[in-house]
Amino acid sequence: MKWTKGWTNFNPNLKEYPEPEEKLPNIIDTDTYLSNDITYFMSGNVYVVNNAKLTIQEGTIIRCDTKNTTSLVITKGARLIAKGNRDFPIVFTSSKSIKSRNSGDWGGIVIAGSGKINSPAVSKVIEGNFLPEYSLYGGIEEDEVTTEISYIRIEFAGKKINQSKGLNALSLYALGKNSIVNNIMISHSADDSFECFGGSFNMQNLISFKAKDDDYDFTLGYEGELHNIMAIRHPYISDISGSYAIEIDGYEKKDGYVSAESLSNVSIKNASLINLSTQNNYQHTTAAISSKNLAKLNITESRISGFANVVKFDVAYKSFSDLKNHFLLENSIFNVHSTTVLKQYESEVSADRLLKYNMYTNRFQNAEDLFTDPLNSKNPKFTLKDSDSYTVMQ
Repeated sequence: MKWTKGWTNFNPNLKEYPEPEEKLPNIIDTDTYLSNDITYFMSGNVYVVNNAKLTIQEGTIIRCDTKNTTSLVITKGARLIAKGNRDFPIVFTSSKSIKSRNSGDWGGIVIAGSGKINSPAVSKVIEGNFLPEYSLYGGIEEDEVTTEISYIRIEFAGKKINQSKGLNALSLYALGKNSIVNNIMISHSADDSFECFGGSFNMQNLISFKAKDDDYDFTLGYEGELHNIMAIRHPYISDISGSYAIEIDGYEKKDGYVSAESLSNVSIKNASLINLSTQNNYQHTTAAISSKNLAKLNITESRISGFANVVKFDVAYKSFSDLKNHFLLENSIFNVHSTTVLKQYESEVSADRLLKYNMYTNRFQNAEDLFTDPLNSKNPKFTLKDSDSYTVMQ
């Protein structure tokens, strides 16, 4: 895939990075510029506050402490401007040496905005053990340019706080619609790779590689379009609570929501949601997608392969009409080994009708049998091989 070339790394544990030369302060309260001629060390939580702007030059490397809980927190009103490029991406990675890095070595990047959320409360508190005075997000600034980030790699981040909460590699809270989030690769996160809590903004060219928990998580009324996304999973890498390529919640059940129009609503074009399972280990997989609390999800021109099911719906969807009104898969192919659609209600109408006009494989296939070069360690490719084993769902 052309958009992945040059700036990605699918084997980051073998990448030699320079030793840190300068430690970042834990409070950044004035406009600050990080230059690529210095390798930075981030230890403990670093807060960008007081409406300050943190600008990071292309090619800059930030090594993150693995002994102290370490995250970069862009507080409400502050901004992160981090624009790498194809030849010189910005890298946030573990401070450990090659071959010794692990998922969850450090926390992650948190960006808090003043955009909308669909909770009755106008603002909420970000997840994690952060200083309360720097933890609010949400508001009415829907047009805000909360952040501009592109060509960034985030490696070995994510941390579990408890069974239900954790630090994601990249947490995007209530970003305004003029924010830029493009060309981001997240590798070996111990929690979710990407999670969007409300906000209304678009993203493109995203990669989640071997996350332990969900690859893409949407909640609190997030609304946006995603173009060119990839989730590469492994059947032996999963969280005990259940992990999905996409998990989407229409709203937070404990809070309720403002209106039916405020439910999470996501459209995705050109997704590769791949679990590298084989005939020997596919039994360890779950559904590719978990849809809860009346979330709306449209996926087109995509590939879903290696999972048990295409999509799993919770009890909020009470009829085939509910499924049809809240979910669309179109012009795509799926390769799963069990029931295609899992639902929680009884009906004489087959839920398989939800997937009509998509291609599917007549029998479960290994990734290397279905795609051109899925196991390539430098630039995996998920273009379909020519085959007569595809059938169109009627």
